[in-house]
Amino acid sequence: MMKQMTFLLLATAVISSNSGCNYKQLVQQSDSDYGSRKAHDPKTIKARAYGTLSKDSSQHNNSFFEYSSMMSQKVSSLNGIASAIVMLTDKNAYVGIMLDWTAVGTKGSGGTEEQNNTGLNGGVYNSDTGQSAGNGRVLVSPYNSYFSVNDHNNLSPELKQTIAELIRQHVPTVKEVHISANMEFVNYFNQFAKEAWGGRSLTPWIDSFNTVVQYHFAGGNVMPSPITQPDRYTPSESQMRR
Repeated sequence: MMKQMTFLLLATAVISSNSGCNYKQLVQQSDSDYGSRKAHDPKTIKARAYGTLSKDSSQHNNSFFEYSSMMSQKVSSLNGIASAIVMLTDKNAYVGIMLDWTAVGTKGSGGTEEQNNTGLNGGVYNSDTGQSAGNGRVLVSPYNSYFSVNDHNNLSPELKQTIAELIRQHVPTVKEVHISANMEFVNYFNQFAKEAWGGRSLTPWIDSFNTVVQYHFAGGNVMPSPITQPDRYTPSESQMRR
């Protein structure tokens, strides 16, 4: 609601101004439009700030990672993003996002709708089975949820650029910024964040974390077991001994 109100106030100011900058131009330049792809768009004229920028094969072999409350809040405040979880490592920033369709063009080419929210009309969680309750352990699910995008390549480049520049503005030491709205990716990040919120060390989870980011951003062949459906989720015994 706050995002929508801010957008309406911005639109009103534009319409009443005499600056010569029309409504359409301002929307294209704001974080309400990630799909204009116009020449000289301020969101694309700079060098790409996200994704793989080096040829270092060990780029995703992080030594540690930590949850960033500040950057998670800042990215979550962008139009089009319902919620974000930002993890910082000794090398990179990794961002898990959920979309809310409050901005234009957050999803680029390809991809399909991954959430079925029709159960909300019938007061159930799963409209296909009539199941009344979902899995409270996950942040994003296939039903009655904010929106996910399976392949990060199908996210708008303008959206990813906006997120990456925001992070680099506040954390200039990061080498790469990697962004995904994949359902399993976001739910893993939610589990990691829960550990941090509980005041527990993330050290036991570093192998799982690296496995997740390598799978999504470096073509890794191994992915930890899915957690979208109810399942036991704990570090391995060897990790816990660290």
